[in-house]
Amino acid sequence: MRFAFTDDQLLFRDAVRDLLDKECPPEQVRRAWDAGDGRLVGVWNALAEMGVLGVPVPEAFGGLGLAELDLVLLVEQTGRVALPDPVVETVAVAAPLLADMAESSGSGAAGEIAAEWLPRLAAGSAIVAVALDGNRLDGRPLSGRPLVAHGADADLLIAAVDGQIVCVPGDRVAGQAQRSVDGARALATVSWHPADVVVLADGAEAAAALDRALDRGALATAAQLIGLGQQLLDLTVDYVKERRQFGVPIGSFQAVKHHLADAMLQLEFARPVVYAAAYAMATDDPDAARAVAHAKAAAGDAATFVGRQALQCHGAIGYTVEYDLHLYLKRVWALAASWGDAAHHRRRVADLVLGPVPSP
Repeated sequence: MRFAFTDDQLLFRDAVRDLLDKECPPEQVRRAWDAGDGRLVGVWNALAEMGVLGVPVPEAFGGLGLAELDLVLLVEQTGRVALPDPVVETVAVAAPLLADMAESSGSGAAGEIAAEWLPRLAAGSAIVAVALDGNRLDGRPLSGRPLVAHGADADLLIAAVDGQIVCVPGDRVAGQAQRSVDGARALATVSWHPADVVVLADGAEAAAALDRALDRGALATAAQLIGLGQQLLDLTVDYVKERRQFGVPIGSFQAVKHHLADAMLQLEFARPVVYAAAYAMATDDPDAARAVAHAKAAAGDAATFVGRQALQCHGAIGYTVEYDLHLYLKRVWALAASWGDAAHHRRRVADLVLGPVPSP
């Protein structure tokens, strides 16, 4: 058995990496901090033209009809540049959720919603916010209400409410913007009128769809964390080659080498765990949930560790907002807490292996 991506998957990844290096440099991310909605519309449209936004959208709706294993490398690249746009929510979660609904519902309400929105998602003309139980961003929810990425400016909101999965048009959603540790993440608390809701699924179907959506969100976030960790490591390696003390680059010091070697080791161990989880999701492995939980915990721990090492090696300049390091470090902090933090997913792994442990 050959445990490797295909040549086509690697070429697609390289093309996306080249595009993002050109269209989403650090100065673009900085602009998103001041943009209010945290969007880089030009980059989003370029990703749509390349087909990235349509990867999980069925061909019948204008997409590529591919699976998580084809998407994971591309999402990793969006993490590497700290792309502010809602790739996880719109592409990795909402698009396949709507595609599943179209397949199961046919001509029902969910099928009509999917037929209306999936072509728009593939074309890049709409974004979707998701308010799911596991989507508690940047730590605790505010006053018990989840903080929803792009909840105030999305074209469509998909939410899990009272055992149902529902959707609400964006112009019917009242969003209250909230601050994030990462200024390029547009967070909001949301509310809507019950009359504006369209039910996509309920009962057992909704529960199964919600579980899969939460796993997709956690997996895509894990991939972004791996990309962010790699960016932090690359920035630090470049810095220690240039920064000099006692007449030599600080990268020649043994202690600095150890910091960076430890950081690289963490990433190299976490990355294949994320890829394995993508394979499990794409092949409907019965242990896919456990694989995703392992991946999110491993990626969150690895990226957080790399961030600490990067900050240590940069010294005082790493604490300044003028330096690019904080753009990626703060995104790591935000994503490590999103879609379940490492502690949450370690508990999931334990529960899925041993069964739920009764409370004392």
